[in-house]
Amino acid sequence: MEIEGKIKMVGETKTFGNNGFRKREVVVTTDEQYPQHLMVEFVQDKCDLLNNYGVGQDVKISINLRGREWTNPQGETKYFNSIQGWRIENLQQTQPEGMPPVPPMEAFEPADNINEEDHDDLPF
Repeated sequence: MEIEGKIKMVGETKTFGNNGFRKREVVVTTDEQYPQHLMVEFVQDKCDLLNNYGVGQDVKISINLRGREWTNPQGETKYFNSIQGWRIENLQQTQPEGMPPVPPMEAFEPADNINEEDHDDLPF
C-alpha cells in the first residue's frame, strides 16, 4: 500500500530496550477533501530513510499495516494498529527556476549514417 501527502513532522530516532530497537516517526498530511494526518513508523535500519526529508516535502510512502493483540494484567484483550513505512520517495521534481523541463533520454534518437562530407552543408 502507499500513501501520498506533505510531511508535517519528522521525529528523532528513538532507541528502546536492551536490544537497541530503533523507531522514527513521520506525520504526513494527505491532500484530499478531508485531509488526514497520518503517523507512519520507520523501524530499525529503515529509520535512516528519513534523514534526507523535511517538513513541507511532498512524498509517497510505501507502507504495511500492522496489528497486535495484547492482554493486560486484568485479563482484558486489547488490539493495536500501526502503519509501518518501508520506502519513501520525493514527489517534487527539483528544477532550477527559468529552466525548461528536460525530456527523458529515450526521447532523443541517435543520428544514424552521419556522412563526413555532409557536415558542412549549411544554407548560408
